Amino acid sequence: MKKIILLFAMISCSQLFSQNNEATLKIFLNCDICDVTYIKQNLDFVEFVRDQKDADAHLLFRNQVNGSGGTIYEVEFIGQNNYSEIQDKITFSTNSDSTDSEERDMILKYVKLGLVRYWLKNGAHDKISVKTKKKETSDIKEEKDPWNKWVFDLGLRGYFYGQESNKNRNLNLSVSAKQVTNKNKFYLRASINDSKSVYTFDGTDIISNQKSSSIYLYDVISINNHWSVGAFADVGKSTYRNKAFYTSLKPAIEYNFFSYEESSKKQLTLGYKIGGVHNNYQEKTIFNKENEFLWEHNLTLGGSVNQKWGNISSEVSYESFLNDPSLHAFSFYLGTNFRIVKGLSFNISGNYDITNNQINLAGGDLSLEELLLSQQQVKSGYNYFFSAGLNYSFGSMFNTIVNPRFNF
Repeated sequence: MKKIILLFAMISCSQLFSQNNEATLKIFLNCDICDVTYIKQNLDFVEFVRDQKDADAHLLFRNQVNGSGGTIYEVEFIGQNNYSEIQDKITFSTNSDSTDSEERDMILKYVKLGLVRYWLKNGAHDKISVKTKKKETSDIKEEKDPWNKWVFDLGLRGYFYGQESNKNRNLNLSVSAKQVTNKNKFYLRASINDSKSVYTFDGTDIISNQKSSSIYLYDVISINNHWSVGAFADVGKSTYRNKAFYTSLKPAIEYNFFSYEESSKKQLTLGYKIGGVHNNYQEKTIFNKENEFLWEHNLTLGGSVNQKWGNISSEVSYESFLNDPSLHAFSFYLGTNFRIVKGLSFNISGNYDITNNQINLAGGDLSLEELLLSQQQVKSGYNYFFSAGLNYSFGSMFNTIVNPRFNF
């Protein structure tokens, strides 16, 4: 009898809870890069739900890096249940120097703007206010960009770590410049890296040094919504890769099976590069070469999809030397986060490389010290990284409350 009374009490409370929330707009926030806590604390007249099927409005965020180094956000407002006729999309951009606070304020602003039609249908007319700023005709001026869309970046970083038996340092300097327009994308980056590790064992110091420097640039030209052409070049040196000097130049072409305008939602591209590679080696290679010039080509098929059910991206590539196709490499990548059923999601990511093109390996035998300290690249027919997992959550479908205590 007590169990029956308890069951009826639970049903009554559930019905009362449901009635009290009938006028509350239920939203599902699908954004991995948002400050969700901040949005929950500052967005009123909504109830956040854990599962997209329970939502009146599903907010799906997509983002891409823009030409200035900021972020372009595309927010799709997907109406569900009684709001299925309301489908909207809002796009906005942040600047490269936008702070986290400015970025989250902008996100909140456009979330509120996109929810206005839902609140109107919900009957929350007395809770909405709209302000517009009117500009005088004389104040409207055409904005000019003194930098002509060029963006520059200068970075200097280092780390130092040590204990009684070892010490490590790493210094890196990088400079980059890029200009991105609808018709052209140019990128140039130069970097210098110097690292040193000292291990002390039985009164003897074992020292590992790695130095590298490089200049990398490319220029890509848009032909139309599906075709692009470009050229890629790099020059540099690396002690780890046994290269005293290297340079390459490769023209390229790419085809997108979808329109580039849909790149935030989906892409499927096929790209091809071909060109020359010149290497001067520090030590003679396993092929007894001190220097050589080779023709190399690369074919890549890659795609990505970002939809309500989750996201997935993958890439397959093949490269080889034209003078000897047996010297080749395959690379496979897959990453996804997929919602299976309510509360249950599956994620997987990883890459697997078959490397049969390591022409730069130094000849002779490596010492145990060189091997353990990774002072030089060693022969390996493959390398891989893989992770997979399932996540299941259950309980109350509402998760509006934020409690930040002891979050440090």
